[in-house]
Amino acid sequence: MSNIPETGRTSRVTIRLVILQILVFSLLLTLGGRLWYLQIRNGDEYTEKAASNHIQQVVSPAIRGSILDARGVPLADNETRLVVSTSRTELLKQKDDGKAVLTRLAAVLGLPAADVIAKVRLCDSKTPQPCWNGSPYQPIPITDKATTQQALQIMERREDFPGVTAEPTAVRRYPAPSKANASQVLGYLSPVTDDEITVSQKDGNTPLLRSDQVGRSGLERQYDSALRGKAGVTRYEVDNLGRVIGKAGDTPAESGANLVTSIDSRVQAVAEKELNAAMLDARKTLDKVTGVNYKADSGAVTVMDVHTGQIVAMASAPTYDPNAWVGGISPADYKNLTGKESNYPLLNRAIQGLSAPGSTFKVISTSAAVNAGYALDGAYPCTSSMTIGGRVFKNFEGESFGSINLGKALEISCDTVFYGLSYNQWLADGGTKPKNPKDFFYKTAHQFGLGAKTGIDLPGEVKGRVPDRQWKQAYYEANVDYWCREGKTNKQDYATQIARENCVDGNVMRAGDSVNFAIGQGDTLVTPVQMARIYAALANGGTLYQPTIGKAIVSADGKTVKPIAPKATGKLPDSAETLKYINQATAGVVTSGTAAWRFGGWPQDKIQLHAKTGTAEVDGKQTTSWLTTYTKDYAIVMTISQGGTGSGGSGPAIRKIYEAMYGIQPNGSIDSKKALLPTPETKLPKFSDDGSAVQAAAPAAPATNTAPSSGAPAAPAGGPVLAALTPGRDDRLLLGRRYVS
Repeated sequence: MSNIPETGRTSRVTIRLVILQILVFSLLLTLGGRLWYLQIRNGDEYTEKAASNHIQQVVSPAIRGSILDARGVPLADNETRLVVSTSRTELLKQKDDGKAVLTRLAAVLGLPAADVIAKVRLCDSKTPQPCWNGSPYQPIPITDKATTQQALQIMERREDFPGVTAEPTAVRRYPAPSKANASQVLGYLSPVTDDEITVSQKDGNTPLLRSDQVGRSGLERQYDSALRGKAGVTRYEVDNLGRVIGKAGDTPAESGANLVTSIDSRVQAVAEKELNAAMLDARKTLDKVTGVNYKADSGAVTVMDVHTGQIVAMASAPTYDPNAWVGGISPADYKNLTGKESNYPLLNRAIQGLSAPGSTFKVISTSAAVNAGYALDGAYPCTSSMTIGGRVFKNFEGESFGSINLGKALEISCDTVFYGLSYNQWLADGGTKPKNPKDFFYKTAHQFGLGAKTGIDLPGEVKGRVPDRQWKQAYYEANVDYWCREGKTNKQDYATQIARENCVDGNVMRAGDSVNFAIGQGDTLVTPVQMARIYAALANGGTLYQPTIGKAIVSADGKTVKPIAPKATGKLPDSAETLKYINQATAGVVTSGTAAWRFGGWPQDKIQLHAKTGTAEVDGKQTTSWLTTYTKDYAIVMTISQGGTGSGGSGPAIRKIYEAMYGIQPNGSIDSKKALLPTPETKLPKFSDDGSAVQAAAPAAPATNTAPSSGAPAAPAGGPVLAALTPGRDDRLLLGRRYVS
């Protein structure tokens, strides 16, 4: 028998009961608190979530707005195609993650199985392209080129193709009117990502849906929110088995707005053709310096309305077909667009291509000299060379013209005149030990808008470089450790010697830096659109405009028009007298200067043409061809990397562009009936009741054959009409793919 007293046992049992009661009470209190939190504190939220379990949403993508040229001709629109897509969620339910299904699908479509399988991989830092960068829950398009027979094979054998659909869908089309490709200007689309969806839900704008396609470059990206529209959502009530038992609501899709641009598709086609022809001609021309033909590996041309800054044409080479992105890009096409051997055709070299401007910069140096107090008609020695700091600086071809004024120096592009002016100003500023330097040449370059973005309505613009004292100091601080480390080695090559010098005084503005800057060489970098803006300002009396391509945003029904007004952003630092003087000199470049041999027979009395040639030297490469020109209405700038001299490489091409625009005939006469755009287009196209643009009749562009094939049906003369997917049509939802979210 136990020796524990009965009272002790009772006490222990009592304690246990009390503890148990406390635990039970605590559990009841916790449960009650949780019930209060769920049913009262957050009751409305969970009620809504519970209700949503019985609601399924079907998303109807909005029809994307068209991108139109200045006359209403579509540069980008939509067409109905049979799109074959796969559901990654359904594929992952298969034992082999859908590999067998995709292999059978590839056989039906006549595509390599590896390519089809690659398209459904999710993109990450380790997965090579092609891969799917959209939402994993969104249908992944395999092809938009399926035939009716292929679609029937897939849909009639659903058991062999779980998760695969073939439906008529509105897809983007780039019809290339008049064979105007304009790929870098237009850009391309790709599916929205989960991160973008998350961000859009927080930024206060219309949230993105998993079915959305968004612009990735060019105008498609710049004006994406206007072009995209709003997807429609139909909500259905379903039972616990997913069967539809009723309709809970419907929000119709809203078509995207149309973007009217300042691009003239006919001029665009001519610009592309002539840029391509100029590069091909350069590759047939011997470079006497290197002993081999010019490589002419890339180039750009920009046509600008000098009165507004609006872009009439913008071409970049090498180029590509934007239709390659429609429906998902193939591995071969992606490699061609991004591989080094293709020289990166996705780059828009008109706004992203950087190069020293060469002698086209001398109009800026002329203004700088005048602002520094030098007389326009003073006498300045144009010697064959001059020695500064123990280094010989030569005229481009070693010519000597005696004492000349600044106008003549521009006409014949005399380097040594500008060397001398810049060197004298460098001395006046204190040389290597400056005291409150005025830096007229660097200051004037900034006043001309260099070293800053122009603000053009295209993404990805670069600002170039004005290598002034501030830049030189920052560059020194970023590189001094490397220079000093390299300078300590025993190597005696040129690069190591420069590193030793820079280690000691790499932040000092030397005389050589200043004289090279005066002729657009050294560390100076500009883009073609920057130079077009400058020469347009010379033409219009000194106003610097922000370049624009978008001209108006027009609602899908054509009733609401939001013009994009030209914006003046600055003035050239020149008096009317200086501008007049420079205009006379640049006209002389065409009649008796460095471009005269390319413009013989030009009707200068009827259409006065101004020009400045530039031949920029690049270390380790052949010279870059620059030609900057303007008339009273247009500025045209062309540059060709490793393309030779300014007038030699770009002269014929620019002349032919002007001839097409003004209708100039071989004998110098002007045929207005053949002129594509003798004056800038100032009016917007008219829109019909269904929202489609009514195109104005105009001369057709000369035949071109250099733009990549779009794969789209041939357009009628004067450009294609808008696609049949017009806003407001009742059948539009039948043409768009519907997604269940």
